[in-house]
Amino acid sequence: MSDAYRTGYVKPSQMIRAHLDRIARVDPMIGAFQVVYAEDAMMAAEAADRMFASGSRLGPFHGIPFGLKDICDVEGRITTGGSKAMQDRVSPVTGTLAHRLFDAGGIMLGKTKTVECALGGWGTNQKMGTPRNPWDMQAHRVPGGSSSGTATSVAAGMAVCGVGTDTGGSVRLPAGFCGLAGLKVTEKRLPTYGILPLSHTLDTPGPLARSVEDTALMFLAMDGVAGWSVDRDRQEGRGLFDSLRAGVKGLRLGVLDAQERTVCTPDVIEGYDAALDVLRHLGAELVPFSASKSYAELTAACGALIVAEGYYHHGHLYDQSDLPMDEDVRFRMLGGRDMLASEYMRLLTDREEGQDLYISLMHGLDAVLTPTMTTTALRLDEVDQAVSPGHFTRHVNYFGMCALSVPTGVSDGGLPTSLQVIARPNDEAMTLRIGAAYEAVRDPLSYPDLA
Repeated sequence: MSDAYRTGYVKPSQMIRAHLDRIARVDPMIGAFQVVYAEDAMMAAEAADRMFASGSRLGPFHGIPFGLKDICDVEGRITTGGSKAMQDRVSPVTGTLAHRLFDAGGIMLGKTKTVECALGGWGTNQKMGTPRNPWDMQAHRVPGGSSSGTATSVAAGMAVCGVGTDTGGSVRLPAGFCGLAGLKVTEKRLPTYGILPLSHTLDTPGPLARSVEDTALMFLAMDGVAGWSVDRDRQEGRGLFDSLRAGVKGLRLGVLDAQERTVCTPDVIEGYDAALDVLRHLGAELVPFSASKSYAELTAACGALIVAEGYYHHGHLYDQSDLPMDEDVRFRMLGGRDMLASEYMRLLTDREEGQDLYISLMHGLDAVLTPTMTTTALRLDEVDQAVSPGHFTRHVNYFGMCALSVPTGVSDGGLPTSLQVIARPNDEAMTLRIGAAYEAVRDPLSYPDLA
């Protein structure tokens, strides 16, 4: 799209109009958007037309339509955090991340739905509505969460890309369930000012898009990199784009041990093994890898830290029984109410020690590969809210690392499967390198059939 703008083949106003028209047609079926800013988006697109005509292109994100998760503040706009109790909350500021995307020329189509207070990996929301996973229009399947609306808007072709946030998998899980690429960045790699907190220790914003390169381009815009610099690096194959073209030959990649494979459904393992075969064929060496503890133990520890800090930020809402809160989220959130300070400090200490140990176990490896989720998207009525889908994702947040979800194909049941690439802190380039190499040789996913 950016290249088409540059050559004048199409104008931003034409593309924004097309996306708004698609939202009007498709979103009544999907329910991805909390609110659509059609008039403002067209005004921004017409301004972009004039800038392009005058030679004032800002960079590759200029004129790109995106969705913003509804926990991100934009001054004067409503930010609900996915909660009916906050449906009249007017944002006092525009968050740093949103500022960066606007400064890069991005055009916000609207706010996308989220799990209430971003606490949930399935993507459900009792009070504000659960978006439908567009890969099954017959049964209502979960989209993954908490960035449910962002993922479904991109998967259904209503936005080119979008902002999610990830505290225990909330970018990667919806990306995996909806057949997208999603990047969980290193702790503190991107700013969280102006984003409603869940866990101030673990929260990380990140991009979701339909390809690894699009994910990288949005990540650079979110990181505040000047558009002219991104253009130059993309054209010359420098910086992050050098990594996207480097391939995997000679890399040593850790893979699941036999025990951890048993937690996955057969269709997930089939997609995972097929992806491993591709990477092996491309020249990567695959090495069995076992974490310092089982992923189930690490998932529980991360979950305890999330609810402890989540209750600190939002507990006053859930303590009031008369407020219209999501009862599934209330049950989870109140798990942090009675945690002792000593327990909380132990979680933080164990986290720091565990990170050092996990990274030491990765010695000699360039990355670790797991499935993104243990099952493909469940029907809404099949979900057990007492179980987190973040079996393979939460420990990445707990240890402050980075990871990329990338689609591996579609199961026999017609639902996306996904590979997670985990790398050391601040090595987003490695996750994108492996994801791009894999993506370059697999059959691309088409848009889901919304008929």
